[in-house]
Amino acid sequence: MTVIELIEAGAKRLADAGVAFGHGTTNAFDESAWLVLWKLGLPLDDLAAAESQWVGAPEGAAVLALIEERIHSRRPAAYLTREAWLQGLPFYVDERAIVPRSFIAELLADGSIEPWLTTPDGRDGHEGVLHVLDLCTGNGSLAILAALTWPQASVVGADLSPDALDVARINVEKHGVSDRVRLLQSDGLAAVEGSFDLILCNPPYVNTRAMAELPAEYRAEPALALAGGDDGMDLIRRLLADAPRYMNPQGALVLEIGNERDHFEAAFARLEVVWLDTSAGGDQVLLVTREALEHKDLP
Repeated sequence: MTVIELIEAGAKRLADAGVAFGHGTTNAFDESAWLVLWKLGLPLDDLAAAESQWVGAPEGAAVLALIEERIHSRRPAAYLTREAWLQGLPFYVDERAIVPRSFIAELLADGSIEPWLTTPDGRDGHEGVLHVLDLCTGNGSLAILAALTWPQASVVGADLSPDALDVARINVEKHGVSDRVRLLQSDGLAAVEGSFDLILCNPPYVNTRAMAELPAEYRAEPALALAGGDDGMDLIRRLLADAPRYMNPQGALVLEIGNERDHFEAAFARLEVVWLDTSAGGDQVLLVTREALEHKDLP
């Protein structure tokens, strides 16, 4: 059996089994390709070069066993491979942290945030980012991407979960940014010190009703990283009330709220924000300035 035949067979099994996607892939073929190539030790980004390669019976059986494990365990593929990819970079992940998939990563890569950033001494854009906070850092991927995007910046990655921070430490070392990324256990902003040019946050925002309806793959992740209370806004209310004290005068907060825009706008109807375009559309991630937060009455 060839690599492509294995992938197609795996994709059919995944589709027939009705597994849920969304942790790095969006369909059965891509999920199967990821698992097949990973198990065979082949590059994940060059299927064309490997698709006609012959796979021996023992290796093929091992691949199909992994596909079956994905189906019967209903665990995200990243937890099986211990690896997730974001903006072309690999990150270690296990069940102690949510699988990284934030659309904020796209905005770091394409420079969409930079026009909103300035510092008191007049620097703007790429050079204006000196201090970054990644709140709810999880496995540390956004903190690391921020450090790689702005080599002059110091970054704090904060999270309530000590388990998630243990995973983040693995990735900080893996990507060689331990001199500029400091990890901190904090309940929201409670233990954070200093002022930041940019705060990134992909918080728990799933509302209670949606949490009850999540597929098993999402329930395999730490609920602490997902559940946002009745309307999904519990942590976000605290964050928006407290954030100005941790932002430089021209600072900005970039916040991912997923499919909760209606709940966000109901909770913060008077707050002026900018919705940023991502591959998932223009209602997943928003940007709000310190000035906007200071001049609006928040609930």
